Amino acid sequence: MRSKNKVILFAGTTEGRRIAEYLGNAGVDVLVCVATEFGRQFIEENEHVRVSSEKLGEEGMKRIMEEGCSCVIDATHPYAERITQRIKTACAETGREYIRLLRPESGESEDVISVPDVESAVEYLKGTEGNILVTTGSKELEKYTTIENYQERVFARVLSMPGASKSCAEIGFQGKNLFCMQGPFCEELNYGLLRQVDARYMVTKDSGEPGGFGEKLMAARKARTKVILVSRPEEKDGYEYGELIKVLGKRFGIGAVPAEGLSKRRITIIGIGMGNEDTLTIGAKKAIDGADLLIGAERMVGSVSKGQDSFIEYRAGPAAAYLNEHPEYKRIAILVSGDTGFQSAAKKFVETIDESAFDVDIICGISSASYLCSKTGSSWDDAFLMSAHGREANIVGAVCRNSKVIALLDGEKGARAMCRELAEYDLDQVKVTIGQDLGLADERITAGKPSELQDLEFGSLCIAMIENPCASTKNPIGIRDDLFTRGDAPMTKEEVRSLSVIKLKLEEDSVLFDIGAGTGSVAAESALTIPYGKVYAIEKESDAAELIEQNKKRFRVPNLEVVRGRAPDAIEGLPAPSHVFIGGSSGNLKGIMEACLKKNPKVRFVINAVTLETISEMTRCIDELDIEEEEFVMVNISKSKKAGSYHLMTAQNPVYIGVCTGRGK
Repeated sequence: MRSKNKVILFAGTTEGRRIAEYLGNAGVDVLVCVATEFGRQFIEENEHVRVSSEKLGEEGMKRIMEEGCSCVIDATHPYAERITQRIKTACAETGREYIRLLRPESGESEDVISVPDVESAVEYLKGTEGNILVTTGSKELEKYTTIENYQERVFARVLSMPGASKSCAEIGFQGKNLFCMQGPFCEELNYGLLRQVDARYMVTKDSGEPGGFGEKLMAARKARTKVILVSRPEEKDGYEYGELIKVLGKRFGIGAVPAEGLSKRRITIIGIGMGNEDTLTIGAKKAIDGADLLIGAERMVGSVSKGQDSFIEYRAGPAAAYLNEHPEYKRIAILVSGDTGFQSAAKKFVETIDESAFDVDIICGISSASYLCSKTGSSWDDAFLMSAHGREANIVGAVCRNSKVIALLDGEKGARAMCRELAEYDLDQVKVTIGQDLGLADERITAGKPSELQDLEFGSLCIAMIENPCASTKNPIGIRDDLFTRGDAPMTKEEVRSLSVIKLKLEEDSVLFDIGAGTGSVAAESALTIPYGKVYAIEKESDAAELIEQNKKRFRVPNLEVVRGRAPDAIEGLPAPSHVFIGGSSGNLKGIMEACLKKNPKVRFVINAVTLETISEMTRCIDELDIEEEEFVMVNISKSKKAGSYHLMTAQNPVYIGVCTGRGK
């Protein structure tokens, strides 16, 4: 059954096509009026959408309005001033509601010369030298014939219609001076055409974002072409696209309507590779071309946009909220850099998208790791992949363990900071290869030792490959005592230290407090065990804290942080620990355990005691606090000592190891 809500839509823009689709999919009958047969091909007819290319004067417009319609939508081009005036007059005389679609203007720019009309542009150009690219259409092209040597200087880009090319030929524009193409165009195509004709000037109109004006402007700046902008007719009353969709949705009671042939709205998450068309897959190009909304960071959207609407946002939450507020968008492309499977925002988008409202596709891209390896003749199947982009990362620890590390770096200082840290931790023998702005015009690949690169300037988009021929994969537990820098501070001996670290049951990303750290032997060994975790060594004595700093450098563990002060006060500002080792409590064991349980009610404790008083305090804490006892172990260690031709066993003090875990939820 056909709807009684008939709308007449005068379409001459990308938004007009989308309004027709939106209303038609909602069951609202729409008569779409286009100026030419060429325009018909961009609007799909169906049960609710009819398209007419009949030449309509003012009387013709009144006739179709009187046949019955609820309202008239004027979605013609911003510069189609005469047509807009005819539609307004016809609506006024037939008593039909007139609704105008407004395209937001692009705003003023210092490097653009604004003129009121084409005649003024021509007059300005008469006093210049150099070639001119005209993109203001075929109807006003004859005005440019008054420019001296126009057939040598002036090049025109017009719509690919037989009538347009014929009329251009009649006034002398043909062959190398005429380009018949259908827009909107990407920045690269605009730039290529400007270079092709060696244009010193480009005359254009502000067609807004959907019409590709931004891409024209960026291409002109890149080609050093001066832009002559024909100003728009002034319009005050109307709605921008998103506002108009809301008005129509409220008027006709339209909710979230799926696109024709789709059970739901469709989101495609696309890995765009390095951010240029050369590194886009064919599937990605098709999905982008078919989208009516692009979501992503400004750099990504700008690199692939074909004039669609866009929402500049790289966070999943705000993007999802925007889509809920804008049901008019049916085919959405979410752009993420590189590949969707390597340190990608794609994961967060997938977790956030409501699958009951959207069908979700994912299209992989070329990762920066793969691209860098292809440029350097290397491989990445034997590399450890990691990211220091927007997060704390232990690159030093990864380099010590792996012969090849590929790391995404963070910001303009990321590459230099990484090189300085590698040199600081005595890793200047490694080879560092840094890829900057990969795939872009300013792409640069630099290789050398960390000390050679640490003071160079790098851009904000960098990835590094670090090769270490001396990497070691040995289990770090069981470091010999004589390898530590020693002082007067107490140190947990090798066998007890190894057993204590084992009893902690650390995971690679654990957060450990070593309280009463002494020389830092437990902290350093633990930091080697959890290279992607964090160790906080809390020590009240300044001399001991200095020893820990020395051992931190000696064992190359930047994921160890020395905290100077007395527990529990010193742990107040630290993050919640997953594990706590207590080697010395200065008689305040209960207060320390309470403070740690407050941060994490399920924290795991391993406590060393050598005095009966500390053992008594341990058992009392287990009785009084919300913790569960796992085990107590007493360790008696005797080590051989050579005496002449004999070996005598020398006993160390017995050590009690208590293990317990918080019961909290």
